[in-house]
Amino acid sequence: MFIETSRTNKTPTATPLLFPLRLPPLQAIYQTPKLKVRNTLPRWLLPLKHFHKHLAAMAEDGAVTLYKATSITDAKKNSFSIKAGLAQMLRGGAIVEVSTLSQAKIAEEAGACCLVITEPNRQGISRMPDPSIIKQIKRCVLIPVMARSRVGHFVEAQILERVGVDYIDESEVLAIADEDNFINKHNFGCPFVCGCKNLGDALRRVREGAAMIRTQGDLLGTGNIAETVKNVRSVMGEIRILNNMDEDEVFAFSKEIAAPYDLVAQTKQMGRLPVVHFAAGGIVTPADAALMMQLGCDGVFVGSEVFDNGSDPYKRVRGIVEAVRHYNDPHVLVENSCGLEEEMAGLNVSEETMEPFGEGGA
Repeated sequence: MFIETSRTNKTPTATPLLFPLRLPPLQAIYQTPKLKVRNTLPRWLLPLKHFHKHLAAMAEDGAVTLYKATSITDAKKNSFSIKAGLAQMLRGGAIVEVSTLSQAKIAEEAGACCLVITEPNRQGISRMPDPSIIKQIKRCVLIPVMARSRVGHFVEAQILERVGVDYIDESEVLAIADEDNFINKHNFGCPFVCGCKNLGDALRRVREGAAMIRTQGDLLGTGNIAETVKNVRSVMGEIRILNNMDEDEVFAFSKEIAAPYDLVAQTKQMGRLPVVHFAAGGIVTPADAALMMQLGCDGVFVGSEVFDNGSDPYKRVRGIVEAVRHYNDPHVLVENSCGLEEEMAGLNVSEETMEPFGEGGA
């Protein structure tokens, strides 16, 4: 409201506005002390100067919806668009699985966009990593950090969010805590990654709140990419079928794949999954990574097996990172594939573990 002075008694009087004052969506940011604004951003975004101003410009241009009328300092009230936007920042990169501080430093120097912290191989039930390992690696790297929780184990997810990881992977690689229910990821402010083997799985996980989808292949760390290729082609093939459908057929298709209709319709409109789509399992060479990218994925997960064999893990990780960035450039792929045969010798799959071609129902 504004203040005006009466001509008779010179007493200031307040005249109400004729219309309500509408603040821009990010006005609360500029009314917040600078230190508090910095604390609302993820730790690895702090070096980016004026990042919140760029977000404000994007919101005013209608490019993305970032904040609602709720307080941005409350992680439990962050909208899904924030988490999806954080996942978008990993597109075109390689996420590397590490279990020690030395591996984390090698992956960071090689150009990994994110680290998945796991515990070294141990017998028995696989669980979330030790929080002390997460804290140790977080203090020594500047790139985002991801950690795995068991499927359906929301308490492990609560612990990981409290520790301060940037992403949580509800992974079927670990033991399954709940065979019937997944974590309600809308209750968390941290972006979640979930696995899938087909389009129905992917869209159901997105409805539960997943900000990134990981098409999972080999779970044994053998270096066999066949299962990953099969599942990625399954997801992409169903999307192509959906794109060619008439609008009236989408209802029956969503029922067939047991996925929410609104997400199926959005997938048809976009021509792809509505969130970031990565591939995982058996990706150990630059050619494997480029194959996943050319099939339509946004990035790849690299297993810790790249650190277990050979004498130069930096060269292997760097080759995969370059292959993801330049997956359509054969000259870069040739350059990064040279001299890796000896490094990958320990990752060859034995004939006993391979299914003869044509016997799998093909």
